[in-house]
Amino acid sequence: MSQAFTRETDADDDDDITLPPLPAGSKNYITPQGYAVLRAELFELIDNERPRMVEIVHWAASNGDRSENGDYHYGKKRLREIDRRIRFLTKRLEIAEVTDPSVHHGSDQVFFGATVTYVDEADVERTVTILGIDEADSLKAQVTWVSPIARALLKAREGDVVKLVTPVGVQDVEVVEVRYPAPAPAQA
Repeated sequence: MSQAFTRETDADDDDDITLPPLPAGSKNYITPQGYAVLRAELFELIDNERPRMVEIVHWAASNGDRSENGDYHYGKKRLREIDRRIRFLTKRLEIAEVTDPSVHHGSDQVFFGATVTYVDEADVERTVTILGIDEADSLKAQVTWVSPIARALLKAREGDVVKLVTPVGVQDVEVVEVRYPAPAPAQA
């Protein structure tokens, strides 16, 4: 059968986007900076990237035979990816609970947004920042607030020893330092 008579489908193109799981009854916490990054990405896609891709697809379609038109097929695929990301970002921003960690500046207790230095049983010191599911980047030593290490550290204070459940067993970790970003200066 000719490709002209087949419907383009993409398994990931459906509207029910699988969002990373949240604990039952909890909120999708995010820092103001994380919210701003997601919002900026959404507007970049809507205002710039999508219109540019629509223009490319329109141009490619006007070239005639679409069955062997790589620009057309790539453009349609990229357009679906952009639309999928727009839907994802829109849903995530709608349920986001913006929480400013700077309100805890000076506190020695671990809450959302804290940068925590801890020592494990092997005397290895690590520092992690506890952030939202949509903004944490493990390559930058950021963990989600629902991760095992964050769940173990939350509500602990400097000097506390907490139990961390790992695949190899339960480990004691000691909280060495808790830091928060400084509050932004008040605007006049």
